Amino acid sequence: MRNAVVTPEGDRIRWAELPGAEPARVYLHGLGATSPAYFAETAAHPLLAGRRSLLLDLLGFGISDRPTGFPYTLEAHADAVAEALRAAGVSAADVVAHSMGGSVAIVLAARHPDLVARLVLVDANLDPIEPRRGAPGSGGIAALSEEEFLAGGWERIRDAAGAHWWSTMRLAGLEALHRSAVHLTRGSEPVMRELLTKLPMPRTFLLPAADGPLPGADALVAAGVRVVAVPDCGHNIMLDNPEAYVRAVSAALAPEAGVAPSA
Repeated sequence: MRNAVVTPEGDRIRWAELPGAEPARVYLHGLGATSPAYFAETAAHPLLAGRRSLLLDLLGFGISDRPTGFPYTLEAHADAVAEALRAAGVSAADVVAHSMGGSVAIVLAARHPDLVARLVLVDANLDPIEPRRGAPGSGGIAALSEEEFLAGGWERIRDAAGAHWWSTMRLAGLEALHRSAVHLTRGSEPVMRELLTKLPMPRTFLLPAADGPLPGADALVAAGVRVVAVPDCGHNIMLDNPEAYVRAVSAALAPEAGVAPSA
């Protein structure tokens, strides 16, 4: 385990690091998750092993600190990750990011382009989400006020999440979980989809094939984003079908992948 101070108050981001060659790979988890639990198996797969790999937990989640005064906007998350990567001596990394982590990764690449050489988004959030009570995930969390969430509303989210997701969600600070969900539903400014189309580095978006065509895929492909449907999986692609996920990520990060789009 490694760590770096990422705020003026001394809050630390922590990550599990796998040794290997440079340039590094950085893995970012989704809302209520933790990177070692979601990425360790596939990061060590023979098709992806051999690179220095940082399985990083966003501030407020997993093994990282959980400050109550941090805003937990997508921009604040991205800047904190940037501080951690610079402290770790990382630049021009391959960034593989799931769900909310993908939103953070897009903002990271836009605000700190020297840190990101290639971007692989795993069913990432690209658009704002309408908060709705009883909805799963960020929409249901964001429908509650912070006061309501802290006063016991989080218990309803726990029960709706189920034991598997709650096993990592319970590691998050309650303020971190709520504020991150609120800002994820609002999106970045400009919104993540717009930022993604303008990024200069090779970009790949993985989605479950069962979800059907990705909304707005044609515009993404026209902007040079490779859109790849992965079979036999749900939102947690790396857990549901690790072999197909690894093949897709390996192809996205192959030297010859370049910026050529594919649908």
